Amino acid sequence: MRLIAFSQGNGHRALGARIDGNQLVDLTAAGLPDTLDALLRQGDAGMQAARAALQQARHVVQLGGIRYLPPVSNPAKAFAIGLNYVDHAAESNFEPPKHPVVFQRYPSSWVGHGEPLVRPHVSTQFDYEAELVAVIGKGGRYIAKEQALEHVAGYSLFNDGSIRDYQLRTNQWTLGKNFDASGSFGPEFVTADELPAGARGLRIQCRLNGEVLQDANTRDMIFDVATLVAACSEAMALQPGDLIITGTPSGVGLARSPQVWMKPGDTCEVEVEGMGILRNGIVDEA
Repeated sequence: MRLIAFSQGNGHRALGARIDGNQLVDLTAAGLPDTLDALLRQGDAGMQAARAALQQARHVVQLGGIRYLPPVSNPAKAFAIGLNYVDHAAESNFEPPKHPVVFQRYPSSWVGHGEPLVRPHVSTQFDYEAELVAVIGKGGRYIAKEQALEHVAGYSLFNDGSIRDYQLRTNQWTLGKNFDASGSFGPEFVTADELPAGARGLRIQCRLNGEVLQDANTRDMIFDVATLVAACSEAMALQPGDLIITGTPSGVGLARSPQVWMKPGDTCEVEVEGMGILRNGIVDEA
């Protein structure tokens, strides 16, 4: 099942299940919650109700008339993982980490599919990062790696847009990773049963104005999804709707010669095999 958070002309948010490339079923109009967060908190019963509403297909909406919203509305936690591909660690002049490198991204720092990414006026070093997102469906603490994938409801795409000069001013990356509207999330949430276990073995790409700048495979992650779930749950209890943004492969603009930065008028696309394309234009901060 593929779920889309959206709004229409009235501005009210809703949750839909995609039928095909052109239509979705409005699950909220069918009596279900208006956010994926709330649906996940209902556990298996919520997902079963969503599947039933999708089969009945009584409230059909055309995709062309919606505004995409980030799949998860307000996660309690959004763990972002740094240096999680060997080649990216190397191009960044780091040794491959022995433990996951974790920082936080905040919901104010990302937008949905089709919305503009904003280059702040204080910097021109606006970089792209194609990433896979794991969305927690079942909470827990001290989750064993062997059971970790049972806690993942599904996956989505992320552009971990980074303001590099601010990121690298100190050893802590949080500021440069959280400028308002600098990243994106979507376009849809794909349930785990539609993908290989742990979303492993999927091609991941980033394209800037059609040029492929990142091209790798999720099997190349140093720490796979199960390892990341287990590691994050050691520190704090995971909750339904929490995100683990699993890291980017090599090819980022910072490491290129000459360096490549996103600028107004550009279009950046993140694609993971079988999961669609996350597309955003770039604008300057007003």
